[in-house]
Amino acid sequence: MVTPPVKVGQKVTLTITGITHAAEGVGKYQGYTIFVPDALPGDEVEAKVISTQKQYGRALLTRIEKPSQDRVMPPCRYYAECGGCQLMHASYEAQLRYKEEQVTAALTRLGGLGDISVRPIMGMVQPYGYRNKALFPVGVQEGRLVAGCYKRRSHSIVDIDTCLIEHSAISAAFVAAKRLAAKHHLSIYDETTAEGLLRHILVRHSFATKETMVVFVINGHVLPGGELIASELMAELPQVVSVQFNINRARGNVILGHETILLGGRDHLIEHLAGLKFKVSANSFFQVNPVQTEQLYSKAIEFAACGSSSHLYDLYCGVGTMALIMAQSAHHVTGIEVVPAAVEDAIANAELNNITNATFLTGTAEELLPTRLATGERPDIIVIDPPRAGCDESLLRTLATAAPSRLVYVSCNPATLARDLKHLTAHGFTVVEVQPVDMFPHTAHVETVVLLSHKKSQCIWQTESEPL
Repeated sequence: MVTPPVKVGQKVTLTITGITHAAEGVGKYQGYTIFVPDALPGDEVEAKVISTQKQYGRALLTRIEKPSQDRVMPPCRYYAECGGCQLMHASYEAQLRYKEEQVTAALTRLGGLGDISVRPIMGMVQPYGYRNKALFPVGVQEGRLVAGCYKRRSHSIVDIDTCLIEHSAISAAFVAAKRLAAKHHLSIYDETTAEGLLRHILVRHSFATKETMVVFVINGHVLPGGELIASELMAELPQVVSVQFNINRARGNVILGHETILLGGRDHLIEHLAGLKFKVSANSFFQVNPVQTEQLYSKAIEFAACGSSSHLYDLYCGVGTMALIMAQSAHHVTGIEVVPAAVEDAIANAELNNITNATFLTGTAEELLPTRLATGERPDIIVIDPPRAGCDESLLRTLATAAPSRLVYVSCNPATLARDLKHLTAHGFTVVEVQPVDMFPHTAHVETVVLLSHKKSQCIWQTESEPL
């Protein structure tokens, strides 16, 4: 067994030469890899080792000996504690470079796509105030209600009153809601005992209508004084047009329950995307950065190249945003989504926009796509936007069987994207274009839109399942 050249508690001096997908700096000590949160490529740092494995260790930054040219002073006063952002100490130009390199590295090293060409990442002109939704955990510290965000690598709450990546209207509504919760003496949920009432405060804001929704997430079926809280909140902030409470009695990390009760105003907001209107309720899944969503969707639309005779399938369609936008140029669009409430929203959004050439089905893509193909349907365009875990192997096999002329893959995880592209390119698909999009500035996350084409030849499948 190889013994690491460092011990826990030891301080080492490192030159940071790279950065991971989690925005941790990478350095070498006597050839041994050490990951250092908050360190950037080009930094020379002192770091204290906190853990060791056979192949790598982790250390915490204790001093910057020589800063990287990428390093800037974070404008957020909570940044040193808050776990919401991971890259605000890097210039935005550097952040974009890191993310573009991350996508390229994943596709070449993990996906085996050595000759891949990645387009320059699509960044934001104004990379602040972009979020239209925020969830704030609530707790008690020294007998006082606190709410905001979790500290880095912990479940302790940093009490905040503003967040630079959220729309300013969200901060205003959150501060007012927090103050009213304290004023009306709402008890605070304790994760350890599962006692107490208020768990989270959810705030949504429509960039299109300038209206705001506030939702109190509670461990109970009644919010005492709820209607009074709603009336006071709406009187103080006229842009707040919806106040609700959501019932979540479950223990664990699930934030929202299935039932939401209206206290004042209406139960939804209206958001606009690509000229269409979308109903956004408390539980709706809706992209949190509407500015970059327009960019991402415009690229997906370009890649799909729908025509008047096109039949398009949108897998993991959510509330139907991309499907309905593409329905405007396609002959017909079929959306598949596993969450029943999201399908209901998608159908309502189609009606809201008078779109009649879109059908939405409830179920998993893995089950419904083979069923539809068995009836003789052959979509010529398929769009997939899977969760971070990527696609199930059975779905990848079905996609190759369907052999659409165009497959548009929207990914939020370069590693699983690379894995899935490796499988798809081994079974008839060719990667045509790769476009990274920075949906979440100042965080480690990056989205990617990929266009694939199929050579239309018969795929020969092995009888045994291939590992991904």
